[in-house]
Amino acid sequence: MDENNESKVAQPAAEPKPLWGGRFSAAPTGELERFGASLPFDKRMWKQDIRGSKAHAAMLAHQGVISAEDAEAIRAGLDEIAGEIERGEFTFDVDRDEDIHMAIERVLTERIGPAGGRLHTGRSRNDQTAVDTHMIARDLADELLGSLEGIQQVLLDRAEEQFGVVMPGYTHMQPAQPVLLSHHLLAYFWMFSRDHKRVADARAAANKCPLGAAALAGTTYPLDRAMTASELGFDEPVANSMDAVSDRDYLLDLIYACSVCQIHLSRLCEELVWWSSAEFGFVEMDDAHSTGSSIMPQKKNPDFAELVRGKSGRVVGDLMSLLVTVKGTPLTYDKDLQEDKEPLFDAADTVLGSLMACTGMLATCTFKADRMREASHEGYMAATDLADYLVGKGLPFRQAHAVVGRIVGDCVREGVTLQQLTTDELRSYSELFDDGAHEALDIDNIVRRRTTLGGTGHDAVRAQLAQARDVLAAETA
Repeated sequence: MDENNESKVAQPAAEPKPLWGGRFSAAPTGELERFGASLPFDKRMWKQDIRGSKAHAAMLAHQGVISAEDAEAIRAGLDEIAGEIERGEFTFDVDRDEDIHMAIERVLTERIGPAGGRLHTGRSRNDQTAVDTHMIARDLADELLGSLEGIQQVLLDRAEEQFGVVMPGYTHMQPAQPVLLSHHLLAYFWMFSRDHKRVADARAAANKCPLGAAALAGTTYPLDRAMTASELGFDEPVANSMDAVSDRDYLLDLIYACSVCQIHLSRLCEELVWWSSAEFGFVEMDDAHSTGSSIMPQKKNPDFAELVRGKSGRVVGDLMSLLVTVKGTPLTYDKDLQEDKEPLFDAADTVLGSLMACTGMLATCTFKADRMREASHEGYMAATDLADYLVGKGLPFRQAHAVVGRIVGDCVREGVTLQQLTTDELRSYSELFDDGAHEALDIDNIVRRRTTLGGTGHDAVRAQLAQARDVLAAETA
């Protein structure tokens, strides 16, 4: 075998990993160690890991399992490590440490001696990583909740600012009925309000403490699990030690909430892309939220809206990834579950970035009220109200629908709008028409008459705005 080929053969490491190597006479190769390592992504949980370790050490001292002196040395050592990580002075080395837990414990033990080795008493990496993941899921949920409240506030502000602006409403992407722009914007407010509740529910599911479950069966040490749960801000300990180390439902809940939120953002961006086109002309994106073309000087592209729309697939993919991972894992902890964090981080980061982009786009875009009103006269969107006018004169709705359908068909062929028809022309279709029919064709009247709860009428939208303000106040309380 030549030297080049020989260098590619996987060689065993000289010594096994010190934190788990007592049973082993050889360790995995360097290539395998790097394949199995989670440090490149779980180092993000260093704050949660240090916080969990400090709470565990304090509890061990309180229970008399370790001395107060050891607990203080552990606390001080962990604070020193935390400071170094904050300042960027701590070296993460995947060739020496498999994960964030081993990285911190190894350095701690090197610095404070035997006391560092006592930190892991009554604890397994199974419950250690579980509590870290519960905590970072809570933290990510809090970030998401804040960002959702931000976009809801902007939607509410713009809806109040644009009150009275009329625009076309669509079904099947065809002109349907005129609505208030405020009404349209508030539809997204309610979508994000539901997202807020889903994220809040996921946070509540994560807010139970697995620490103290040890590997799977609990421990013989007199741990006070309620003490660590309280210290770490959890509602209560997880009731079953096997479930504590194997449960990832709360992550599925959070990633599902992220997926639905990203879909809502995608729908919003789809409309912004359409509305900013020359064909629609309903909105102009702010320059700071647009890009140009490398070859066409005139272009102003809604790239960030398109990018949010494009990122939706990856968030849904994160959900599918974790669902498939969890479905094949028996109780309790299996290495497969290491694959839980990257989907979590990716989903949350993507949604947070998308919320940031969309909040900025909505806050700075210019709505073209004149063009929206002009488009509201296109597409024969007054047809339903003209039929309702006939119903008010005593004609059954189905017959009224047929009469107006014939009128629209003739208008399409003649190239005229409903509003351009004279009273005599209308009466040629039904003697029930009189001069009052033109009031039924007025766009502002059409909108104003939608007074039912949740409708697009001015009074109904005012009530909806007040309701939305109350909901947002409750969310942010």
